[in-house]
Amino acid sequence: MKIDENNHDERVTRSFFSFPAYIAFVFAFAVIMALPTVFYGGMQALMQAPEYIKWYFLYCIVLATFFISLFAIQKYLRIDRPLHRLSYAAKQVAEGDFSVYLPIRHAPNSMDYIDVLYQDFNTMVDELGSIETLKNDFAANVSHELKTPLSIISNHAQLLKTTELTEKQEEYIDGILEGTERLTSLIYNILRLNKLESQKIKAKPASYNLCEQLAQCAISFETIWEKKNIEFEADIEDSAIIEADYELMSIVWNNLLSNALKFTPNGGMVSIKEYSDNKHVFVEVSDTGCGMSPQVMKHIFDKFYQADTSHSTPGNGLGLALTLRVLQLNEGTITVNSKEGEGSVFTVLLPKKEAKEEFLHYGTNQ
Repeated sequence: MKIDENNHDERVTRSFFSFPAYIAFVFAFAVIMALPTVFYGGMQALMQAPEYIKWYFLYCIVLATFFISLFAIQKYLRIDRPLHRLSYAAKQVAEGDFSVYLPIRHAPNSMDYIDVLYQDFNTMVDELGSIETLKNDFAANVSHELKTPLSIISNHAQLLKTTELTEKQEEYIDGILEGTERLTSLIYNILRLNKLESQKIKAKPASYNLCEQLAQCAISFETIWEKKNIEFEADIEDSAIIEADYELMSIVWNNLLSNALKFTPNGGMVSIKEYSDNKHVFVEVSDTGCGMSPQVMKHIFDKFYQADTSHSTPGNGLGLALTLRVLQLNEGTITVNSKEGEGSVFTVLLPKKEAKEEFLHYGTNQ
């Protein structure tokens, strides 16, 4: 991957060599250059010809500016710019991009410490990329191998339910079916996330009405909120046209609504709100559940991370990781605001597309 030297990291708030420091160096160097004249009596000669004093000091400032500028340019080329490249490359690797490569600046027989640092960085990225590939391949292979036996177990358990069983036996079979369903869901999510991360699944953007999709997703959870006696509110516009992958985006809304309903106690409240401006569409999914601490919010989008360390709540810690990856593929973002004991609000931002008559309903885009 090519490194963009002009990319600025918002975390950086000061430079190595600021303009005030540059001016201070110029004047300090000019004064140092003028000191020999003072020490060796040159000032007396200048005082006898006062019209030359300003030219002398101007000469000192110009000469100081030249040398300090030469130093600043060399510092930028040899230190600042290489470190900027390294900083940006490290950020890309931290975000999961292992295709980053930093070209060595000098020949192998004349490398400096920056070149050696680049070389070691490239080696580290290659190793991390290999480990990531092995990990993904292992997860994919194991998941594929587990799909068939789980399917057999589930089918046999369902066949057993058609026979005459005692209440205890039915309870055991229900437990088997629930366990196989959770494992099947885990395997499905692992495979889908691996394919998304390895770009085997690519977004196929198309224009459609997001409001219609949100309404359909919300209705599919009606049984759950009625069973838990949860008050559900929806505030959605009539139409908001976006350009994204319809099937992938359904993963986002299903995961967010599923989590909201799962972590909201009986009698609580879940809401979905959609609004837009000229450029963006915003979707907020909020609940009155247990909420999250700041520490949990830092890791909530990590793979396999679960805030509930007791694992008493069903889940595999992949839903939000999938959500984040899907939104990245569709040029969207997601943020979370939460307080322990008060609930959570997930906000999704998507670029808006100008509405067209032929795209007012997803069905017309089939």
